[in-house]
Amino acid sequence: MADETGLMRLDDVLEALGNDGVMERYDDEIALADVVGTVARTHDFDADFSPRRRDDRWRRTEELFRSGSHPPPIDVVRLGDNLLFVSDGHHRISVARSLGWDTLPARVHRICTVAFALCCLRVSHLPAKAAERRFLQKVPLPDEVSRGLWLDRPADWARLADAALAWGYTHHDVIGGHSAHDLGTAWWRHEVQPVVETMRREGAGATLSDVQLFVTALAARDRLGALDWPGELLAAHEDASCCHAEIDLLVDDAE
Repeated sequence: MADETGLMRLDDVLEALGNDGVMERYDDEIALADVVGTVARTHDFDADFSPRRRDDRWRRTEELFRSGSHPPPIDVVRLGDNLLFVSDGHHRISVARSLGWDTLPARVHRICTVAFALCCLRVSHLPAKAAERRFLQKVPLPDEVSRGLWLDRPADWARLADAALAWGYTHHDVIGGHSAHDLGTAWWRHEVQPVVETMRREGAGATLSDVQLFVTALAARDRLGALDWPGELLAAHEDASCCHAEIDLLVDDAE
């Protein structure tokens, strides 16, 4: 795996995110800032595509650009939000960036992944994204939900999986089917969204995403040793101020 100062390697990212097997190919003008990795050449360029060594090939490519010739299209693999990995065209990207170019023509090969590849993804995020992929393989969520998922701690994904599967075991009547997709959709609709709405009405987690706020609520419930959700618990708990403090502490930590 590449270090955080180098290019990400496609195989490492696909191992973490999971290859969903849906592919397409098309031609496009791609933004060079979106190219964050490589299919194979992790040691020849740094994360900004500056060459580790300016060899004859790099200089010949620079001469081609400066002569006004149009470079042939590069080949890239796209994951998620235009997260691009170059398979052919490393020198062209390097030279183009050094000359201030913003785009290049490209042949794009798109691969869908189990865990969505956000454009901010970097090497340090891969362990958490691998945990997210394992969660989604057990509890698939609707595409519009999975696209926005992000948790920093891998253990939080294991906590969510346990909670979802336990909920499914006791809520067969509302799941509406027998597949993992049915479970994930019903769990998000009937369990996650009501809890998140309750927490937001309490003024909690304004800067957190829905999944971040839900896992914070789940941690609060576990630490209180409760079976009810914090929103319900706030109305019934003998020491509501203690419950408020517990939730606020965990939300502050998450934010």
